[in-house]
Amino acid sequence: MELGNIWKPTYGPGPEAPGSSTPGLVAMAHGFLRLVQPNALPTELINFEQSQSVFSQDNINELLLYELGFLVCVAIGVLLIILVPLVGCFFCCCRCCGNCGGRMYQKQRRRMRCRRRALWASVLLLSAFLLAGGVCALISNTRFSQAVKSTFPNVNNTLDNIHTYLASIPQQVDFVIDKSDVPLNNANRSLQDIGPKLGSMITSHIRSSMDGALESLQSLLQGMETLNDTFANIAIRRSELEELQSNYSQGLVSLRDSLNGTLQKCGLPCSRVSLEGLTFSTNFSTIPGVEQQLQALREVSKSNIKSDLEEVNTTLGMAPDKVQEQSQEVVAKSQDQLLLIRQEIRNLQGRLPLLDVDQKFGAFVNNATSMLENYREPIMYWDGLRLILCALLCCTVLLVVLCNVFGLLLGPLGLKEGVLPTQRSSLSDAGGNFFMAGVGFSFIFYWLLMLLVMIIFVLGGNIYMLLCESWRNQELFQFLDTPGKIPNFNLSELLGLKGDTTNFSEMYRQCQQDASLWQTLHLDQSVSLDELLNISKYTEEVFTAFEKMDITLSPISLLNQSQKDLLLRASQAAQPPNFTLTLEQLGQNMTQGSLLDLAAELEQLAEEVGTDMKKDLENNARELRELEKEMKASFSGPLQSLKENIHSVQSGAAQLEGQTTAVLDKANKTQEFLEREMPNIIKNETLAFLKQLLDFFETYISWAKSRVTEDVARCKPIAQSVDNVEVIACDYIMDSVNAFWFSLGWCTLILLPSIVLSVRLAKFYRRMDTADVYRNEDFEMPPTFNSYKIPRPSTRH
Repeated sequence: MELGNIWKPTYGPGPEAPGSSTPGLVAMAHGFLRLVQPNALPTELINFEQSQSVFSQDNINELLLYELGFLVCVAIGVLLIILVPLVGCFFCCCRCCGNCGGRMYQKQRRRMRCRRRALWASVLLLSAFLLAGGVCALISNTRFSQAVKSTFPNVNNTLDNIHTYLASIPQQVDFVIDKSDVPLNNANRSLQDIGPKLGSMITSHIRSSMDGALESLQSLLQGMETLNDTFANIAIRRSELEELQSNYSQGLVSLRDSLNGTLQKCGLPCSRVSLEGLTFSTNFSTIPGVEQQLQALREVSKSNIKSDLEEVNTTLGMAPDKVQEQSQEVVAKSQDQLLLIRQEIRNLQGRLPLLDVDQKFGAFVNNATSMLENYREPIMYWDGLRLILCALLCCTVLLVVLCNVFGLLLGPLGLKEGVLPTQRSSLSDAGGNFFMAGVGFSFIFYWLLMLLVMIIFVLGGNIYMLLCESWRNQELFQFLDTPGKIPNFNLSELLGLKGDTTNFSEMYRQCQQDASLWQTLHLDQSVSLDELLNISKYTEEVFTAFEKMDITLSPISLLNQSQKDLLLRASQAAQPPNFTLTLEQLGQNMTQGSLLDLAAELEQLAEEVGTDMKKDLENNARELRELEKEMKASFSGPLQSLKENIHSVQSGAAQLEGQTTAVLDKANKTQEFLEREMPNIIKNETLAFLKQLLDFFETYISWAKSRVTEDVARCKPIAQSVDNVEVIACDYIMDSVNAFWFSLGWCTLILLPSIVLSVRLAKFYRRMDTADVYRNEDFEMPPTFNSYKIPRPSTRH
């Protein structure tokens, strides 16, 4: 009985990733967050049902210890937000007063060129890092916006997949229920064809019990018929041989008379020839007759034993019709029970808890979909403003980079070697001014950048560590599995289940393994599938009806007593007479002397006597040879057939009596067995038919249980949907947030050395108001010393 397999629905694609990607930057951000927050999630401190006033000092200390890394970073950020603008103000005031490098004077020293080049290379390197950080920040900012925009279609696709999954549950349940038509139809067809099916089972069992005896009887009758034919052939061959002997006896007499006349004419030379061999040595009339055996065997052939045995087959062939006729009432009752079974299985659809889960969870998904659509427009609007604001702040970094780049380009291009600082070109002076402009922009926007980095770092980092990181190490599931942490939230109640055995961790693990919803939710603890699929009360009614069914068949009789006596008498009377003397005679030559030897002797005499007797002797010799040939041709066939038939009846009849006794004994035992066991055979085969009928339902019930518990509502799509949510929230959104604050924080840290180095490098390109002059004067040294040129500084305006 083929019931098929549960079909699986087709789901939509997974979430679509944003266009840009910065995996290396994200990895560095994750590493920094794990360095800042190495502690495990303090699930014991998170309790939404507990008010903040209930927190003890130990809980607060533990929470502060958990957030220690973030608090240190926040403290550093606040310090920089306060100090950098203050330092910038003091720096500007100090320069306005001619201090802090504000005086346009550069003291000339040795290795000025090396210092300028080292500063130039350092500012170039820092500008490159700033540019990379700014570009990464812009990319992350754009990727975050793309992630937000793609969140809605991705979430909608995920919810559509969940809808598809939930919609497939009742369809799969209907598939299992609809397959009940297969055993019901098979059972109904079996009941309708109970005559041919049950009747054939009964007749097959009866035949297996009596076929041996029946075949033995038929073989015995066939052997007697064959033996009868063999005895008839013996009688026929005996008659033929007697007739041939009578005919050839006259020919031998006339030939002997003719030879006597010839020999007498021949006289003395032929006197030694003897003609006594020209007589038959065998008298075929002495062959024993077989009329008694033929009579006995013909009585068996004329009896109705063979037709009675064929009547047994006819009786067995009528068994299906009798079964069909005598089982009408049972069939009607059983078909009524089949209708009740069909109705009971159909009622299964409203009692399976899977459908309650479908309705409860489906309502939750619908609410989530509608809520997501309600917030879609505001989120998109505020994300657009955020995109512009963050892009502008990123552009401030690029503005600093641009100023540095112009300074790095214009300064070296306008600077000429050997030119006094007060005579530097406008191009070189512009390069230095660009450096100072970059420093000014850095002081102006630094606090905004650091404030933005700090806010996003605190929010994004904590969200990532609390949700994403704890999601990946299963700590979040352990928190959700802890009862009482979230007010008015109970997963079992949400899914309409009894008890509190359902937890996220176990559900997620089993759904990843594509387990069925029945196993995942442990529905067997809330409802017994055996009770839902219990149809024993209907099958018991069918069993009771079949037990009361009484089927009787026509009695089967193999042989009656007169037929048994007839076979036994025939086996005794069919014993062959004594053919020993006959076989000895048949083995001898037909004539007392050899006609061929006599013919040869006459031919030899014809050579010895005169010509007048030669011809007569030769003619007589030729007649002898022709007679020998003719007799051999006439007698060989009947003689050979007679020998074979005699041997056949001797071998066949020798075992006939014993075979008949054994066959009759076997027939008696079979007859007794049938008379004794016929009701049991009918009852056993009826029970076997009933078992076959009920096996249809047992097979279906077993199949339905395995399908419901193993294949219906395989929840891997739920795990994939949860993974999709994690990918959307963490890999797309939070990774973009982390990459943004990390790259922007990178820029804020690099801005500090960039400010210092840019101020120092600007001195080498800006036009000074006062410059140092180096003069190389030669002076005489003692002869023991070498001559040195010592530079002498002087002030020049």
